[in-house]
Amino acid sequence: MSSVESEIVVHINGTPHTLRRSLSIPELCNLLNIHPRLVAIEYNGEILHRQFWETTYVQAGDRLEIVTIVGGG
Repeated sequence: MSSVESEIVVHINGTPHTLRRSLSIPELCNLLNIHPRLVAIEYNGEILHRQFWETTYVQAGDRLEIVTIVGGG
């Protein structure tokens, strides 16, 4: 199997991203240079609670919305 065959495409904030393999949510944040403590993630239409980030791996066709938490008043 070639490495191209194992690539997956996920949609992040409406934009397709090709990944070399399935990644956990923290790995994906690291790849995207996103500080995980400063974001909330919707995974396939549902808010993904942080307690599940380590065990959730993105799969081909998944849709994620990653929003930055902004403080202030």
